[in-house]
Amino acid sequence: MNSFKWSKAASAASLLILAISLVACQNKEAAQPPKPESVPAPVEEEQVPEESAAPLFTAPLTGLPVEKAVTQRPLAVMINNAPAARPQSGLSSADIIIEVLAEGGITRFIAIFQSQGGAETVGPVRSIRPYLIELGESYDGVLVHAGGSPDAYSILQKQQKQHMDEISNSGPYFWRSSDRKAPHNLYTSADKLREGADIKGYSHDTESPVYIYNEEGSTTAGEPAAQFDIHYLLDSYRVTYDYDEVSGRYMRLVNGKPDQDQDNGEQIGAANIIVAGADHKVLDSVGRLSVNVEQGGEAMLFQKGKMVRGQWVKKSGDIIRFVQNGTEAALIPGQTFISIVPNQPDFASHIEVQNQVQN
Repeated sequence: MNSFKWSKAASAASLLILAISLVACQNKEAAQPPKPESVPAPVEEEQVPEESAAPLFTAPLTGLPVEKAVTQRPLAVMINNAPAARPQSGLSSADIIIEVLAEGGITRFIAIFQSQGGAETVGPVRSIRPYLIELGESYDGVLVHAGGSPDAYSILQKQQKQHMDEISNSGPYFWRSSDRKAPHNLYTSADKLREGADIKGYSHDTESPVYIYNEEGSTTAGEPAAQFDIHYLLDSYRVTYDYDEVSGRYMRLVNGKPDQDQDNGEQIGAANIIVAGADHKVLDSVGRLSVNVEQGGEAMLFQKGKMVRGQWVKKSGDIIRFVQNGTEAALIPGQTFISIVPNQPDFASHIEVQNQVQN
């Protein structure tokens, strides 16, 4: 091979080697992962706590949040409170409980059911009186009872009240238990009562009144009242309310023992307790009473371990309301108990307040 051809071949080989080297370098660079671009450190946003959404609906007679509007008509159930009737069933599911004297120094409950209560047992159910009619109807309640005084029956019939009486028009909406003797063993439920009201064609529309509610209530400037007793007529029949700071309720005791709901074992308690003084008059030898539940008068309101003094008022067609200097006091959301005591010998003689708050 001459020198020219050798030189040409060498040059070609050199170019080939160079080309192979270049391709190898490119492949090597392609195989390297790309260098990450510098990313600025994230700026932490200030965490703002989310505000809990206000409930869309509140129950008219408790002020508590509910999932849907409460439009069903209240039920006003007369509940037996004789010793043989205790413990009662269903009271922990009532929106409002009114306690007032019947005969013989024993009280009776009017339990108002609207936003709570369903298939739970309610009772024992007992008889009705004219002032019980007035109190139950003030909440636009269907009156539920077992019998009544002659005056009460006269009102129910002549004024064609919407009522359910186990004795005269009960239907299958009541039952008697076998573990107690009559008349202390008659029971029902809110579901059965509403079924009966439907069949009887009673109105579904409600004109249920509404209280004023807020979380602070009306006793911020009140007197300390960790515990108080209510005396009706009998020394052996003493009602005590003991404030529980955890639940924010006054828990009920009768003759020193916790007053429990027989259905669920819960101790009865309320966020608001109104004690109202009214004129009482004995009508007959049986001891039937007339109680003036329209005149208004002296009252006390217990909330959050404190007590304030004021008055109760009840305008025509309205409910009992607690007022101070003419202005209605706000209630705390929850159950409300109204205890009506005699004005004789005087209102103050029926309430004994323990002023020391217990920790």
